[in-house]
Formats: sequence, structure tokens, C-alpha cells
Amino acid sequence: MDHILKIALKYTLFAIIATSFNLLVQYISFRFYTGYGALFVAMFWGTLVGLFIKYYLDKHYIFYYRHTSQKENGKTFVLYSFMGVFTTLLSWSIEYAFDALWKIDVAKYIGAIVGQVAGYITKYRLDKKFVFKQNG
Repeated sequence: MDHILKIALKYTLFAIIATSFNLLVQYISFRFYTGYGALFVAMFWGTLVGLFIKYYLDKHYIFYYRHTSQKENGKTFVLYSFMGVFTTLLSWSIEYAFDALWKIDVAKYIGAIVGQVAGYITKYRLDKKFVFKQNG
């Protein structure tokens, strides 16, 4: 049980770190662009930044995955990203729903946090089963 608790705590910390960067990038995006589709633009850039951060942390400190070549690392990143498509759609849907329902600025950020939590729980399971299965 100690091992599972350590993984859960690290994964939670890394999710908080990636989510924080995601939200920071979204906030910055809203400062530069507030036109049509601004929420989707912000979510895209925030997600992209969060993806790179979370991949690095998960690969090295959750699954202890060591690639043998840059080609293998690239394939692993593509698979990791592909698994993230489903969880990103879940996360974005929740964020968009919060924004649409409450129509106050803070709602989209609360929705983002709720969506990120739901997405990361799902993502861990997908990554363990399909992406980092040799080492996880």
C-alpha cells in the first residue's frame, strides 16, 4: 500500500503542476486574445504546455520509463498524446460546460480544474495499460 500511496501523491502533485501551467497559459492567452473562440484558443495552448510537462514528469517519475532511442521516445510521446485526446475532450467538455452554465469568469477555471482531475484519473489508467506497460 505504501508504494501505491507514493505513486498517488506524486501523480497528484504532477497533475497540480501541469494544471497550474495549463491555467497560467490560458490566463495569458486571454490577455492577448479575447475574440471569437478565445476559450478554445486558450484551452489549446494550455493543454499543449501541460502535455509536455506532464509527459516528462510521468515518464521519469511515475512510470520510470527509459527509452532506448529518440525514435522510441517519439513513438511513446505520440501514444501518450493519443491517449490524452480522449481525456482532453473530457476535460474541455467540463470546462466549456462550466463556462456556458455560469457565464462568469471564474467558472471556466473551476471547470478546468474539475475537468483536469477527471481527465488525469482516466489518463493514468490508460497510460499504465497502454503507454508505459513495460515499466509501469
